[in-house]
Amino acid sequence: MRALAPISAFLALFSAGLLADTTPANSTITPYAAPEFVVNLPAGKQLLLSSLRGKVVVMEFLFTTCPHCQHASQVFTQLYSEFGSRGFQPVGVAFNEDQFTAGPERAVVDFVKMFRVGYPVGWSERAKVLDFLGVTPFDRLVVPQIVWIDRKGMIRSKTMANGDDTQHYREEYWREMIETLTKEPAGSARHTAHRAARK
Repeated sequence: MRALAPISAFLALFSAGLLADTTPANSTITPYAAPEFVVNLPAGKQLLLSSLRGKVVVMEFLFTTCPHCQHASQVFTQLYSEFGSRGFQPVGVAFNEDQFTAGPERAVVDFVKMFRVGYPVGWSERAKVLDFLGVTPFDRLVVPQIVWIDRKGMIRSKTMANGDDTQHYREEYWREMIETLTKEPAGSARHTAHRAARK
């Protein structure tokens, strides 16, 4: 496993259900405005993050070859089918560009088809992803990295670069985030961190 995503031990524990439920205190973030981000889509299209204002967005920054990313995409597809009508919108962003042997579009198209992903998945350059996440090339980074953005375009929760905040990778947490954020109106002035991130 490359240094950018040393997750083999983490995946083994996660799959076995042996990870602790405790969320580290430093996983709490102060909500802040999400910077603009451009996702390249197949057929020469692009998706601007700002175009999703008014929706509850979860961004999954992934490696197409990562089993945990593949599973997360399938879960988000199921959640999208349940909560899409309430304004929930997942977006996948692949950035394992060194593995795009047939080009990024082919890798993304194959990923969507193989794992039956039901929402937009595109790609971006690694440097742009790291900048959006606020990490450096020297940081230990696990994938997927998951970022939650409310209807006003504020980042409300995101996984830690090193993956230590294991509760944030659980479906129960994702459902709680969706339930909480979809109940907030787009004009809400409430920008407190999600309570699950403060436990």
